[in-house]
Amino acid sequence: MKILVAEDHPTLAQSIARGFRDEGYVVDVTMDGIEAEYLAKTNSYDCAVLDIMLPGIEGWEVLTRMRNAGIHTPVLLLTARDGVADRVKGLNLGADDYLIKPFAWEELVARVRTLMRRHHGQNTSVIAIGDLKIDTTSKTVHRRGQPITLTAKEYALLQYLAMRVGQVVSRTDIWEHIYDQEDENSSNVVDVYIGYLRNKIDKPFGTKSIQTRRGLGYLISAETESGGGSPG
Repeated sequence: MKILVAEDHPTLAQSIARGFRDEGYVVDVTMDGIEAEYLAKTNSYDCAVLDIMLPGIEGWEVLTRMRNAGIHTPVLLLTARDGVADRVKGLNLGADDYLIKPFAWEELVARVRTLMRRHHGQNTSVIAIGDLKIDTTSKTVHRRGQPITLTAKEYALLQYLAMRVGQVVSRTDIWEHIYDQEDENSSNVVDVYIGYLRNKIDKPFGTKSIQTRRGLGYLISAETESGGGSPG
């Protein structure tokens, strides 16, 4: 999952980015409103965290330009101003949530998780795909009641697919949302991790949840009798 963080205070910006990365997210960081607008328009994000008081153009304007451009990325606004008028203004401009500084890190993470779930039509923290259960809060995975141990990258890949259950996701989209620039850059790393994931969540249970659409990408769904296409 990929997050845009736009915050003009260098220490806070890096702290937020580091925290999200520790949670397994891919993060782009900027301290400038003009760059924030550019990034939002040229990348696909699962959530954007925007400070209102940005240099270049303010967070209000970044948000307005995003919505005018038809970008529906969930947006959480950060501000030091605790006023009802500011909160109402943000919501009227299309913000999805609003958090006042100083804030508890745990609350920011919880709010971002909630926004991403809602954006993908998930009402609870547990995603159920047939007998596969993914808890996005505890980051645990079970199938038929049995726990499945995944690495951080395997879990991130599974959650990304699960948030888009039934949808074909391209290798490029997976790469951009799961891997930071410092990660492996092998052209087949996505395929390798898909293989790792299948070996843990599918093969031991005789299922084919993760399916290949040749030339298009991958999708995850509840298994059908036919296996839902080529296992790849």
